[in-house]
Order: sequence, then structure tokens, then C-alpha cells
Amino acid sequence: MKRKGLYFLIALALGGVGAVHAQDTTAPAAPAADSASSDMATSSYDGRWYIAPTVGGYYNDTDRNTNSRQVYYGLGVGRFIGNNVSLDLFADRTSRDVDAGNGKWSNNNYGVAARFYAGSWTAWRPYVLAAVMGSQHHSAGDSGWSPAAELGAGLSKTITDSSDFRVEAGYRYDWDDKTQPRENGYGDWFLGLSIVSRFGAPAAAPAAPVAATPPPPDCSTMDDDKDGVNNCDDKCPGTAAGTIVGPDGCPQKVVIDLRGVNFKFDRPKKGETNIAKSLAEPSADSIAVLNQAVDTLQRYPQVHVTVAGYTDSKGSDAYNQSLSERRAKIVYDYLTGHGIDASRLEGPIGHGENNPIGDNATDSGRAQNRRTELQVQQ
Repeated sequence: MKRKGLYFLIALALGGVGAVHAQDTTAPAAPAADSASSDMATSSYDGRWYIAPTVGGYYNDTDRNTNSRQVYYGLGVGRFIGNNVSLDLFADRTSRDVDAGNGKWSNNNYGVAARFYAGSWTAWRPYVLAAVMGSQHHSAGDSGWSPAAELGAGLSKTITDSSDFRVEAGYRYDWDDKTQPRENGYGDWFLGLSIVSRFGAPAAAPAAPVAATPPPPDCSTMDDDKDGVNNCDDKCPGTAAGTIVGPDGCPQKVVIDLRGVNFKFDRPKKGETNIAKSLAEPSADSIAVLNQAVDTLQRYPQVHVTVAGYTDSKGSDAYNQSLSERRAKIVYDYLTGHGIDASRLEGPIGHGENNPIGDNATDSGRAQNRRTELQVQQ
């Protein structure tokens, strides 16, 4: 009986189990940048049930008084219970020829085996194994049961998502003290090959965690092109700086029309500040037009205008120049007096009797020419 071999393999198995356990508990966490497949290989396992047909050979204990080598075959059923641990229920059989032609000696073994693996599922995985079993022996001298145990080591490799190949070797000890009365146990070395086949479809890989999408910025508080229209309402983003835009953020041509704001003949007088007294009747209509101009300028704070005054053709050129300047000045003062910043107004400028819009040969034409214009700087 090979007791030294048994003691040596016990020490080897205990050391291997300890190494596997140390690897599981001390391995550093995978970096955040590792791929999902790498995470699956190192932190999860396939828990499906499998069958494992096995064929192998014994190198028999010389105390058996039989041929030194025999073939055995068996079947295991099991599953992984953790990333690095599997359990198998198994049965195997061997038949030995007894020396000196004294018949056959067979063993049927039934037991449970635990395997402890190291490494990734995608690579060759070394493992150690330990098993306990009952051994049913049949011989010319006795038929009965005895306890048995085995320890060993092996390599496993995933072939497909539902099958593995494994090869293992070890030492099996059988406490059979009945078959040969003078012997109380046998130690045999073994080598086995198995194809592991898992049942059912593989489990779906866990979905990668989805990073929370930050809420979009509030466009109502943003104005990327600085045109005074927030990004939510701006239908023409990216307008050039200084462009006059409408409420939709698109370029807009602004016209401030003071037609209807006409002055009485020879008004305003020098020093006159009350615009209502110098306007043609009805003066209330002219004041309404001026107030609309104030409203437009307030709605478009980026608009700048030139305040220009004009006269009809009666009077000398010098007199008409001065009168046109007074008309421009009194409108200029009306605008600034109603909240329009002077920095947005050019002038006041007088053009005298130049650029008439009406016929100076008629009363109605001359009345049209006694005017002030707000010329928008686009």
C-alpha cells in the first residue's frame, strides 16, 4: 500500500485549495476600463448543470495482486456553485484480472467530488480536487462495500459556451479489507479525461451599467450668439454680433416710420421745448406716432437711429438749416425724455430743405416736407 503517496497528495491538495482561496480573496479589483467580457471571465460563472463522461486508467497498488494497469470509465453530473468551485456526483467502474488466473475483481464507485479552480474561464484553468465515495467490490473472495477517497489535480479548458475539456490525475485510496484478508486497503494512481457538456442555453450576460444621462442644460437661460434671444426661442442660432434680430432670433430689418409727425410752419421757435405746440394739428395723432417709435426702440435695444430734421422750401437756406436742426432736436429730446438712451441716437442732424418727400409747389406737399425722420442704422 502506498501510504506515503496518500500523505503527499493530501498535503498537495490542501496547499492548492489554499492558493485558490488566496487568489479569490486577494486579487485586486479590475480597472474600470476593463471590457465587459473580461469582467464576465473573472467575476461570474456558468451555473448550468452538466454531465461529464469520463474514461481513464489506473496504475494499481501492487498489493492488489493484479495487473498493474486497468481502464476505468464513468459518468459525472454536476454544476459550478461559484466562480472557482464545482461539485460533481459521479459513478465509475473498473474490472481487474486477478493474478494466477483466479478470476475477476471489479469495483463500482459512487461519490461526490469538489474541484477548486484558478484563473479565467477563457484560459486553461488549473484545479485541485477532493472526493469521497463508496466502493462496491466484487471478487471470488468477497462482495461488499468499503469507503474510499481521492485527491488530485487537473486542467480544464472551455471549448464552447456549453462544453469544457478536462484532464486530471490523482491518488485514490480504498479501505477494502475484505477482498484479501491479509490486506486492509489499497492506494491506486489514476489519470482521467472528461468532456463536460452543459444543459440549456447559456445565461445572458448582465447588461453593462448605463451611466446616468445628465439633464440637458436649460436653454431658456442660454444665449450662445448673444443676440438677446434665448437658445430655446432662437430659430437662427449663430447670428453675427450686432445683427438686429426679431423675437425668433432671425435677422430683421427694423423701420421706424414717423410719417404723420409733421410740424406747423416755422415751428418750433428758438428755445421752444413743448413739442405738442409745434406739431401740426391734430397734434395727438403725431404724439401717438412718436410713442410707437419709443416702444419700438425699447423692444429692440440693439437698434441705433439717426435723428434727422427737414423743412419745406420757403425761406432762405440758412434759415431752413437752423429750423431743421430745431425740429431734429425737439424729437431727440422727446425720445431721451421717454427712456431712450442718448448713446443709441445719432444727431440731431438738420438737412434743411433737402430730400423733399412732397411737392413744394403745393400746400400739402410742403406740409409733408416739414418733418423729422428716425433713420435706422442696420
